[in-house]
Amino acid sequence: MDISAAGVDFIKSFEGLFLEAYPDPGTGGDPWTIGYGCTEGVRPGMVISESQAEAMLAEELDIFVAAVNQLVTVSLSQKEFDALVSFSYNCGVGALKNSTLLRRLNGGDERCLVYNEELPRWINGGNGPMPGLVRR
Repeated sequence: MDISAAGVDFIKSFEGLFLEAYPDPGTGGDPWTIGYGCTEGVRPGMVISESQAEAMLAEELDIFVAAVNQLVTVSLSQKEFDALVSFSYNCGVGALKNSTLLRRLNGGDERCLVYNEELPRWINGGNGPMPGLVRR
């Protein structure tokens, strides 16, 4: 599967567009972030254009789309796929790979129950719950 345009728009709506690099809100430092939440190769003081932000997002999303395709062994709806790409984009491939969410989903547990019980476990930054993660 591939992420839908609606899935990309969902990620953009939560990440926002920042053309100047900023420290990670959860840590106050690394990883530095730019564009629509991109972190690969970002350093303090970096400035990009909107078209560069779009290209960076597309490039980084390829990694997370591939990870969800590789790690999830059950069939997903497009919205579920988009949500899991968004989750892994925000928390990292390692978080998805090692999560109880993935184990339960692949194990055939009832999906609504899995999502309702597991996703709220991923709302914390370095200093506790982050409003943006709670809302997402």
